[in-house]
Amino acid sequence: MVNASADLHRIAILSVHTSPLHQPGTGDSGGMNVYITETAKRIAARGIEVEIFTRATSLSEPEVSELAPGVLVRHIPAGPFEGLRKEDLPAQLCAVTAGVLRAEAAKNEGFYDLVHSHYWLSGQVGWIAQERWGVPLVHTMHTMARVKNLTLAQGDAPEPAIREIGEEQVVNAADRLVANTHAEAKELIELYHADPNRVRVVHPGVDLEVFIPGNQNSARKDLDLLADAIVLLFVGRIQPLKAPDVLIEAAAQILKRNPELRSRLVVAICGGPSGSGLERPDALVTLATELGVSDVVKFVPPTSRVELVKWFQAASVCVVPSYSESFGLVAIEAQACGTPVIAARVGGLPTAVRDGISGVLVDGHEAATWANQIIEVVTNNELRSKLSAGAISHASHFGWEDTTDKLISVYNEAVASSIVRSKV
Repeated sequence: MVNASADLHRIAILSVHTSPLHQPGTGDSGGMNVYITETAKRIAARGIEVEIFTRATSLSEPEVSELAPGVLVRHIPAGPFEGLRKEDLPAQLCAVTAGVLRAEAAKNEGFYDLVHSHYWLSGQVGWIAQERWGVPLVHTMHTMARVKNLTLAQGDAPEPAIREIGEEQVVNAADRLVANTHAEAKELIELYHADPNRVRVVHPGVDLEVFIPGNQNSARKDLDLLADAIVLLFVGRIQPLKAPDVLIEAAAQILKRNPELRSRLVVAICGGPSGSGLERPDALVTLATELGVSDVVKFVPPTSRVELVKWFQAASVCVVPSYSESFGLVAIEAQACGTPVIAARVGGLPTAVRDGISGVLVDGHEAATWANQIIEVVTNNELRSKLSAGAISHASHFGWEDTTDKLISVYNEAVASSIVRSKV
């Protein structure tokens, strides 16, 4: 375990567009929220105070909330509380920046030792805070416009030029860039011309005390599922980028070839509409009806971690068909519960899933190909047992404690290099 440096007493974390207090799977809340929450708690446990800044989205939110001992969440008023899309937030960055700087101005000079911004909108605010406070900026992209635009889902809108430009500016300003995987580090260097000397790879993690293997029959009973059901699970925000439609289309293919499976097949879609998915919130319901599989598709609203663990334990496989994924926390969480993952061979998923060991990686998004892979795993008990054991073993290497150790090392490095520059 890495101990806190004497130079690190308090850090500011910026999460402008989504609060770590919000339920993952709703709106713009997802893996990034989990990442920030889990690492912030553990950073504070190492003796470094953490203050997280996010945009206020409700009148009922207090100005300051305690997320955990040593972790405060500050809600900054900027624009209307509700109804503002993530795409509209660039117009509110001045207000957010003013709120962040005002909070620091009320403290003693040198109150924060470092800024860690998450996603490009936060990076824009962090860039100003870095210069104003004279502290290093560490930035994590989570997703990148140029990567998403190279792998767009059919009918999905490309990321705008303002985001690409904003990301370039943050890449140039940051003292250290944290990439989730080596693939992401390569994308930062090749697509954004990031200085390789400032890029560090830190894998996200999973709470290995919460996401654990369990009794599948017991989990299915709790969720009112048949003991012999074939449960295909999707967990995530409902939007074209995440491609839940691919799973529904694959299920239709499976039933076309194996109609006898209809009484046992359950396609569980756990999550809520987000991003461009908000434009057609009922698209998946319509698709399931059109394909004649609405009787096997079950829509589950975003749920608590305890309930989510039950779904992972109950599932035959977890399906992650995303067009782009910087890492894929869902894949690691599923595997920690002993559930094999069938995932797209994109972004960070080849790191999150060991092909043939803890799951299966699929090339492309053709429904027939996905149906083939799903059938092969769920109808072969020996293969599924092998992948289940491999999933547990693979996930065991991705604990949040290790992530936190590496993050603190990056912070210390950024502070040290900042001190050296200031003396030159």
